[in-house]
Amino acid sequence: MSGGSLRIDYLDVDAVVKTAEMQTAVSNGVLDAAHLVTAYWYSKNPAASLFGTGPCWGWSANQLLGWIKYGGGQALYDELLHDILGLDVEGYFSGPMPAQPFGWFQEQMTSVDQLNGLKYRTVGLAANVLQEMGMSVVQLPGGEIQPAMERGLIDAAEFNKPTSDKDFGMQDVSKHYHLASFHQSQETFEIIFNKDVFWELDDTQRAILQYASESASADMSWKYQDRYSNDLIALKQEFGVNVYRTPDEIMAAQLVAWDTVLVEFMDDPYFAKVVDSQKMWAQRVGAYELNNAPDYAGAYRHYFGDL
Repeated sequence: MSGGSLRIDYLDVDAVVKTAEMQTAVSNGVLDAAHLVTAYWYSKNPAASLFGTGPCWGWSANQLLGWIKYGGGQALYDELLHDILGLDVEGYFSGPMPAQPFGWFQEQMTSVDQLNGLKYRTVGLAANVLQEMGMSVVQLPGGEIQPAMERGLIDAAEFNKPTSDKDFGMQDVSKHYHLASFHQSQETFEIIFNKDVFWELDDTQRAILQYASESASADMSWKYQDRYSNDLIALKQEFGVNVYRTPDEIMAAQLVAWDTVLVEFMDDPYFAKVVDSQKMWAQRVGAYELNNAPDYAGAYRHYFGDL
């Protein structure tokens, strides 16, 4: 898009800093930019998790991106970065992710009672939610999940989606994979830039970065349809993984746990402001989206049989 005026040298995680250090490294100028999720730095402010791993208001990741773009979310994100945390960072959101699977367990989960005491990996506010449900939660970076489960340091885990889970080798440490969950039901990546580097670019180059991130976001929303569905088949057929839909009983309990956890943070005016903004958007947009959506599952069963 830039005709050669911009070049990005892409470095893998740990090439310069670890995942948890990326935001600070960008703010300090150690890195010019980074690609991550807000849950990785929610320890700096719990409201960060609301931009990617927050409660489900009946919305999808694409509606979360709609709120960021057109519902005031970007201004609230900028306020968090600049005014509250004092970071020298500019950022965009890119790449809507469908709901995270509940993840990998040593047996099929059929009731809430089975979760009690399980050592489980997740991130962000989801950790608080699952602790509320009786799980013992640890927050590990992606590369440490499979080895921790292999060594028995954790009993169960979620990371991301069928493709990344397969690439990490989760099928080698568990044969019980649970799709669907409210612990991270809508999430999107963020692309952040060092503020000085960003504003040293000319107007056209900054616009290129913005629209390139939106283009990548659209492409990801189409690409995952191909990759996740193919890799889910591979997990079942090539690796013998049992795939289940998480029971409604567990997902209903997750919503109740979200209600309890939110109360703990709503005394923070900024946190409450983000929640109120999201709920206004989700209520309005959901009234249209959910009423307008036909029974896609029914149509699927009509043509292809039982899901």
